[in-house]
Amino acid sequence: MEDCLFCKIARNEIPSERVYEDDDVFVIRDIAPKADTHLLVIPQKHIAGLNDLLPDDQELMGKIMLLLPKLAKDQGLDSGYRTIINTGKGGGQEIFHLHVHLLGGGPLPFV
Repeated sequence: MEDCLFCKIARNEIPSERVYEDDDVFVIRDIAPKADTHLLVIPQKHIAGLNDLLPDDQELMGKIMLLLPKLAKDQGLDSGYRTIINTGKGGGQEIFHLHVHLLGGGPLPFV
């Protein structure tokens, strides 16, 4: 999508602090972190949200789920971490490009 913030970051039109990248996924630090460690795990492919996933996205989503523990370990989140996927405006989604928040590195509020 032309005007999608995460698509622009994926195309390197907007700078970001990349922690990881491959052909399917990129990971950046959140610019407004809610924890000591706050990463965003983002598919290169534009998918608006969870409700827009297709059967063909199963492998991509599995890859993301398996990447999360590796990222957490690499970030030193040995005591635990939280993952969040906000879905839709009512679910707190602000950028309509699917992404997973990975948070940790200190006390996190209970939800």
